[in-house]
Amino acid sequence: MARSSFQKLKLLYLYKFLLECTDENHTATVRDMIDYLSQNDISAERKSIYNDIELLELFGADIVKVKSRQTRYYIASREFELPELKLLVDLVQSSKFLNKDRSLKLINKLKNLCSKYEAQSLGAHINLQSRVKNTSNYNIYYNVDAIHNAILDNKKIEFLYFKYNILKEKEYRRNGEMHIVSPIELMWDDENYYLLCIDDKHTGICSYRVDRMEKINITDDSRDTITEDDQNKLAKYETSVFSMFTGEFTTVRLTFKEALAGVAIDRFGKDIIMVQEDSLGQFGVLFNSFMSGSFKNEFQVAYDRMLTNRNTYYNDYVNAEKNVKEAKDIIKVRDREILKERLAHSETLDKLQRTEDTLEETKYTLVKVE
Repeated sequence: MARSSFQKLKLLYLYKFLLECTDENHTATVRDMIDYLSQNDISAERKSIYNDIELLELFGADIVKVKSRQTRYYIASREFELPELKLLVDLVQSSKFLNKDRSLKLINKLKNLCSKYEAQSLGAHINLQSRVKNTSNYNIYYNVDAIHNAILDNKKIEFLYFKYNILKEKEYRRNGEMHIVSPIELMWDDENYYLLCIDDKHTGICSYRVDRMEKINITDDSRDTITEDDQNKLAKYETSVFSMFTGEFTTVRLTFKEALAGVAIDRFGKDIIMVQEDSLGQFGVLFNSFMSGSFKNEFQVAYDRMLTNRNTYYNDYVNAEKNVKEAKDIIKVRDREILKERLAHSETLDKLQRTEDTLEETKYTLVKVE
């Protein structure tokens, strides 16, 4: 590209330099700007830099001038503040449905929204190695995009849906047949992305995890109309406490020990109904949720885990009892041995005493004879 063509890009390069290389703690002089432009085959004079800075300010750039021995400049505010970017980075890191590669790419894009110095502080606390990233579905972005497009175009979608077995292999539902649904909306719940929809083979609203959907295709068929009953159920979905369960909407009561009050509030929120049970040192929690096999399975898993832990504790207790008994038996045996040793020692002393007495008597008899 001819040098004159680069000159037309001077204002853009100058703005790029200020965005990438300056912030409140890292300022730049006009000389720094001229040198940067020169590295990109763009010539500039001081007067033209001043004019360009004024143009950028008219454009809306928040450029602060720091007067000192050498006047210095920096970008004071951006589209996102650094604390906001840190929050977004943390959200990306904690998203289970984003794999590590996708997470790193998205975090690197977020770094471009601040200066290169601030980007270093963003990367300082990134730790994806210890984060649980369950998904191996690399098409999650495209799944979300396809669903949004289908909703905007008022079209149905079809897709394959799978779960994992104990060998970590995918098992496709409906024997690998396509699910055909009318998408309603996407929801974020319990660190997962869900599609709320009307399934052609089910009545009412269904939910599917987006990261377990494959080969999404937008069909030519228009979406089914949402009934008033479905609208009401949709509202209940959005306020339901537990994770995207389907089935009968009902009131559920759970009982906790008083020590777990903080845990219950963290899980259900402060608006949850909590009933004190003073006599038992417990309290009950009331909430509305969709009751289904999945809901029951979640508590069955928790109950099984509790039984497993209880059995473990019981076995540990039995083993401890056994070890204590063995220790007591050893002590008893040892005590008997010590007692025998003491008795033997006592008998020896008695014999010595009797021997001494006999010697004294013999000595007395000999003296008498003399």
